[in-house]
Amino acid sequence: MEVILVGPGRAGLALCLAMVEAGHRVTGVLARDFEGLQAASAVLPGVRWLDWHEPLPAADLLLVAVSDGAIAGVAERLAPHADAVRAAVHVSGLTLLSALSPLTDHCPVGSFHPLQTLPNPRDGRDRLPGAWVGITTEDDGLFTRLVELAQSIGCRPFALTDERKALYHAAASAAANYPVAALAMARRLFEAAGVGFGVAEPLVRAAVDNALRLGPDEALTGPVARGEGGTVRAQVEAVSAGAPELAAAFVAFARAAAQLAGTDADIEESLP
Repeated sequence: MEVILVGPGRAGLALCLAMVEAGHRVTGVLARDFEGLQAASAVLPGVRWLDWHEPLPAADLLLVAVSDGAIAGVAERLAPHADAVRAAVHVSGLTLLSALSPLTDHCPVGSFHPLQTLPNPRDGRDRLPGAWVGITTEDDGLFTRLVELAQSIGCRPFALTDERKALYHAAASAAANYPVAALAMARRLFEAAGVGFGVAEPLVRAAVDNALRLGPDEALTGPVARGEGGTVRAQVEAVSAGAPELAAAFVAFARAAAQLAGTDADIEESLP
């Protein structure tokens, strides 16, 4: 494919790096400022800088990789210049296809959301192989091309309906961020107990492996899973005394775990 990138941030540049290595070609880049254009040139040497006020060159795909709130405005701004564009997608896992509606007079539209953390262009590129990509479009031809694009960069495509995007995005956020939040809390509690956080690594790796292999319901262990209210009460009291700023979060996690384990009645009596 010949691709035009709109928004040379971490996600857009990571995807374009992977595409170039797979044999696709980035024919131009649009950015909101000069720094963005420089960032694109650092990652994609020789890439053509495009002008927002000029017709876009012919391209198989217009890849809109801007923030969720900017997608609709970008589509409206580019619509008068997109006659030579054959398809347009955004990379948001949340935003509906209607955000690209100004472009539908010129080409089919869709979304292409990599379900992976992309901290910077090069590390992001390296993490794409094996990751899943959610594809949303009402055009069968574009769906086929996006499936092939995902496979060409080593990703695994799946169909994602427009009306379920918000729920899917919430799930992705929970999967990516809530375990990190729990580990941050655990680190501070270990340190408050005078124990280095490194001792938790084998435990954490086993817990994550069990959750992915057996399923979260079967992998849950510990006093909450067993309904041991007295033990949970002792933990809450210790956290309240030794790290009071974490007490509310610890109780919230305990409630969530009890709901998952079905031990709500036993555990709730032990919680403030």
